[in-house]
Amino acid sequence: MIGIIGFGRFGRLMAGYLVKDFKVFVYNKGNNEEKIKKTGAFPASLEEVCRQRSVILSVPISVFEEHLKMIAPLLKKDTLVADVCSVKSYPVQWMKQHLPKHVSILATHPMFGPDSAKNSLLDRKIVLCKERIDEARYGRVRAYLEKKGLNVIETTAEEHDRQIAVSLSLTHFIGRSLEEFGAKELIVDTEGYKRLLHILGVVTHDTWQLFQDMHYYNPYAKEKRLAFIEAMKKTEERLSS
Repeated sequence: MIGIIGFGRFGRLMAGYLVKDFKVFVYNKGNNEEKIKKTGAFPASLEEVCRQRSVILSVPISVFEEHLKMIAPLLKKDTLVADVCSVKSYPVQWMKQHLPKHVSILATHPMFGPDSAKNSLLDRKIVLCKERIDEARYGRVRAYLEKKGLNVIETTAEEHDRQIAVSLSLTHFIGRSLEEFGAKELIVDTEGYKRLLHILGVVTHDTWQLFQDMHYYNPYAKEKRLAFIEAMKKTEERLSS
């Protein structure tokens, strides 16, 4: 049995897939009982969710640490706690700091979302960072994910954040900049321009809070963002000379 804390867009997607194989209990502060039931999961109290064998936190990283403090005294021995944050260093640090020693910790980042995985998980990527989990249990988790068609990538929290600062944070920065620029569909367009609009469409489906959090809490995001801005300036200087 699995408990999920948080029922935003990704929480709903996750619940919809997990109910096919597990009994799923969901805690959410908002009044979402009917939406939770619609996925096949069960609305539950925080205490009930924390009694499950595995607990997944699907909340914004800006409120992640306070949720850890809330659930820490409610967790049973041998519970597996996992996160789905788009950055990993801070969540790992906080989980080790606030969760009791008798629970297991697995940091994850599903490299897909409600739009890209609404019909299938086949060949989607998920990052796993083994932090405090025995090999047998980790093996069962990995085997389950691979059985669902996911491509599992093992790495450290630090290396994850270093790469995601470019592949996710910078991509979202470009998309949000296109939005600010006012990019829109044109009759006289190119395939390259269509790809830019695709980036714009993908990132604007996510909240500003998610965009802000992936930059604020990733220790490498600002460095990569500023390097990209500097590269644009140099390109403009060459063009203007």
